[in-house]
Amino acid sequence: HGVRDNMGYQFEAGDHFWLPSRLRERGYRTGAAVSAFVLRGTAGIAEGFEVYEDEIRQTSIHQPASVQRRGGETLARIRDWLDEVAGEPFLLFFHIYEPHRPLAAPEPFRSRYPSAYDAEVAAADAVVGDLLDRLRDLGVYERAIVLFVSDHGEGLGDHGLEEHGPLLYREQLQVPLLLKLPGSERGGRTVSAPAQLVDLAPTLLELLGLEVPPELPGTSLLALESPAALERPIFAETFFPRLHFGWSELASVIDWPHHYIHGPDPELYDLESDPEELRNVLREDRRAYAATRDALRGYDFEYRPPSAAVDPEIRARLAALGYLGSVAGEREGPLADPKAKLPVLRRLGSAVEQFRSGRFSAAVPLFREVLGEEPGLLDGWEYLGHSLMRLGRPAEALEAYERLLTASAGSPQAALGAAGALLELGRLDEAVEHAELAVELLPVDAHDQLAQIHLRRGDLEAAERHAERAVARRGARLGPLITRAHVALDRRQPERALELTDRALADLAPEVDTEIYRGLFLVRGQALAELGRSEEAARALAREIELFPEELAPYSRLALLHALVGDGRRAGAALQRMVEANPRPEAYAEAAQTMRVLGDPAAAERLLREARRRWPESPVLRQPAG
Repeated sequence: HGVRDNMGYQFEAGDHFWLPSRLRERGYRTGAAVSAFVLRGTAGIAEGFEVYEDEIRQTSIHQPASVQRRGGETLARIRDWLDEVAGEPFLLFFHIYEPHRPLAAPEPFRSRYPSAYDAEVAAADAVVGDLLDRLRDLGVYERAIVLFVSDHGEGLGDHGLEEHGPLLYREQLQVPLLLKLPGSERGGRTVSAPAQLVDLAPTLLELLGLEVPPELPGTSLLALESPAALERPIFAETFFPRLHFGWSELASVIDWPHHYIHGPDPELYDLESDPEELRNVLREDRRAYAATRDALRGYDFEYRPPSAAVDPEIRARLAALGYLGSVAGEREGPLADPKAKLPVLRRLGSAVEQFRSGRFSAAVPLFREVLGEEPGLLDGWEYLGHSLMRLGRPAEALEAYERLLTASAGSPQAALGAAGALLELGRLDEAVEHAELAVELLPVDAHDQLAQIHLRRGDLEAAERHAERAVARRGARLGPLITRAHVALDRRQPERALELTDRALADLAPEVDTEIYRGLFLVRGQALAELGRSEEAARALAREIELFPEELAPYSRLALLHALVGDGRRAGAALQRMVEANPRPEAYAEAAQTMRVLGDPAAAERLLREARRRWPESPVLRQPAG
């Protein structure tokens, strides 16, 4: 199907055999509930499901992969549908994210296990148990087919890797697979022949008495007791190192008992004598090396870049914007072996940890150091851009996003990052062009960004159109509601703006990154002020200042509000707080402009003179205050 990463690719269900669609055509009710953003329905996999429950509250604005919910919540969201269809043939795809970083299992599991990973495994086990208990309560468990599987393993320190992605050792490849048949037929049996994830669809089709298309890869699990099943090769691949870091992709084949890993520095392991894969026997066993390498030649793992990179229209638009660099798949010269770059990954991880902890000033030099050594680290450029934006340095952030756009040949995340930086810099036409590059693959974020750009332009009709599109597909994400509230406010609809902020407040999840609701209390305060609810407005604006003291607009709005009710002392205090919390030219310019609006040009000029003494070269201080 060509989808080789969680981001940047789109699954086209109509181009492939797709089990949910086939079963729905046969009269099955089809439902799904997923626990992570990476399985969002807009990526294409909602096709064929009558219900696809993926409404997940965003917890971090710059870490889409971290947008997840606990498995218990996911089960609660699909429970009513399951109750409704229990008397009919149905397919349920139920996905949980535990165990997965960040490892933060709920109680009582967190206290019960010394290992955070084991605690998440236990939490996952409890959720699966609750689902099976529900099937029993509904009277369908005995006749149901239940297939339980994982998508990958974790390194947990083996071979120098804690998580998964860049490597293809056994700890990443070997996953649980349990099959429960109607009436518990063959219950308790274990099959020694290896299975593959591509075996799942043929298995279900055979069990349901449906034809298995000849082009469908894989073998029914029911055939694995045959001696011939031991002879088939097992394939795996990872394009993660190429797509994210510019290093070589890897492919592997297990032809029992040998495991061959193909890459710049190939490896061969004997799984019978060395199950932990600690001794590379490639030079000692040339015959097994040749046989497994030949087996791999029959497997198609040709690199194909993400959809945005290969789409001719997107490529043409990128070229028009000046992004003519090559995508990772078109690099010249040999690509690095991922296992040789694990120390770089660990250093990148330290920089990312600084970012996640909100220490952006510390993160920036770390990212720059790693990128100076490894300029192909696409994730590094993205995090650097995000860090610089959080520090209020959009011009530098734009440089990072442009490097990412060139290296990735059209990453939608990079395009949106660049659009945000261009918006901050006031380069609105360019901001629109960049945001439009992401509309197809990240429609909610792209339409939300386009709404903000058109809002700045003063084109309220276009802003509302894009904001409505973002809200319609937002799931439980807050950003589109906040943007739509800003549009309503500019359209002189304060009641509508307040209603939208009420919805956003109702959707707030516990323990979210406060960045998620940047601007929420600002627009709420402005709406309340326009409705004459001054005390509530002041509290909302003060809350925005408390959460985001580096933002200037809430201070000036609060000062204007105090002045409006005749409290000049508090108005002046709000502006004083702004320049004290933000000792930079832009804060003084904003304070001077607000003083001018309040009818005190002399105070405005005094502020500007003080600022000009401190920053004589600042262009934002060159204009007179009144």
